[in-house]
Amino acid sequence: MKKANIILDRDYQIGRIDKRLFGSFIEHLGRAVYGGIYEPDHPLADELGFRTDVIKAVRDLCVPLVRYPGGNFVSGFNWEDSVGPRESRPKRLDLAWFTTETNEVGLHEFAQWAEKVNSEIMYAVNLGTRGPQEARDIVEYANHPGNSRFSDMRIANGRKDPFGIRLWCLGNEMDGPWQMGQKTAYEYGRIANESAKMMKWVDPSIEVVACGSSSSEMPTFGDWELTMLNECYENIDYVSLHRYYANPTGDTAGFLARTMDMDDFIRSVVSICDAVKGKKHSKKQINLSFDEWNVWYHSRQQDEEIWKREKWNRALPLLEDVYNFEDALLAGSMLITLMRNADRVRIACLAQLVNVIAPIMTRSQGGCWAQTIYYPFMHASRYGRGTALQAIVDSPAYDCSDYENVPILDAIATLGDDGSLTLFAVNRDLTEPCCVSLDLRAFGDLRMTEHIVLHHDDVHAVNTEENPNEVVPASCPLTQPDGGRADILLPALSWNVIRFA
Repeated sequence: MKKANIILDRDYQIGRIDKRLFGSFIEHLGRAVYGGIYEPDHPLADELGFRTDVIKAVRDLCVPLVRYPGGNFVSGFNWEDSVGPRESRPKRLDLAWFTTETNEVGLHEFAQWAEKVNSEIMYAVNLGTRGPQEARDIVEYANHPGNSRFSDMRIANGRKDPFGIRLWCLGNEMDGPWQMGQKTAYEYGRIANESAKMMKWVDPSIEVVACGSSSSEMPTFGDWELTMLNECYENIDYVSLHRYYANPTGDTAGFLARTMDMDDFIRSVVSICDAVKGKKHSKKQINLSFDEWNVWYHSRQQDEEIWKREKWNRALPLLEDVYNFEDALLAGSMLITLMRNADRVRIACLAQLVNVIAPIMTRSQGGCWAQTIYYPFMHASRYGRGTALQAIVDSPAYDCSDYENVPILDAIATLGDDGSLTLFAVNRDLTEPCCVSLDLRAFGDLRMTEHIVLHHDDVHAVNTEENPNEVVPASCPLTQPDGGRADILLPALSWNVIRFA
């Protein structure tokens, strides 16, 4: 059995966790909207056509923020297409995903859905095929009270009160050759600056997110951030990061070490933001929005076959990754990494939410079930609120194909406003449990109230509609602290949530 030590102290504070760290993402892609959140002829559809089983599953995740409507989709999207009478809305070819967008669900409908799941909207504007004028127009439509062209258009379309959208994305992955309207860093920095300036002139209360590199593996990574920020630093509030991981070779040990890369990515972008701050002699701090993160690789070959057969059809079943147990473990470590960087990562979005690389799956006219990655996200979203505490971890380590000295124990703690303490931990060891000696003396008298564990003997185990409970959390026996110390057993390859009051 492996042994490790963790010291926790209320003074080891990283920073306040913004609730928006547990956001997610709905794009007009695949069956995320049509056949996912919206299926008006489903037996469980409500009066607006939204599936109530999906609403419940999203509510249980406690998602405070949903990014919308894209993604790659937004770089060819005309926001005006998605408002007004449904029968007048145009059908458009979506060049991002080679489908046809019917615009049956638009801003008004999505805002109604967001209210039902107790979430706010993070709205992305098109800076690919459009520009600052259209960006300021949609802010006016969404947020201005009235007596102007676009706010009066909103009122005529049935919404008297403003939507009050506070967070806006200035485009999406504008460095990517796959993006409609791809730009150089300088071009994007200029258009982002002018868009942000005009949007904030319409509504000074909003915050905006500028596009960072779409991946740390892009050849322009670093230089993109430096050049872009040099043009728009004082008018933006956040820089975006996107990262997906894959395990095509079946190397579980190497796969679970990928958060070493995620940590490096975050630290690099923070360094660049602070370098531009210094260069400009600015007093303003730019923080990060990790607004796309997940595992994504299972469905790629399947998607190519779908496009060959059904290109330009509506709501193709694209990016429908079926997540296994090891994917859940990496998702857990990615959540730990986000919380460990909560002082600068204020916003994050699990991409995506329903059917498309998602924790929630549905079948048209059928059931709704939770994938393996659903559970770490739910636990982190529910219990990872308050203040992030640095866990001082002394753990055995291993070497793998891409990394050396990878700790077998990945951990973070949070201190709730009610005084509760939660430890999140992943045991990466493939075969051995880990006995963790936990030092809690700085907190005085504590009692353990819960130890949740997600574990399966088969890393390839999945949940399905027929067998939705193959990989689900279980409760472990409680070990009460004695003299401020507790020894806790973490199974091999496990996600753990240990809560104290």
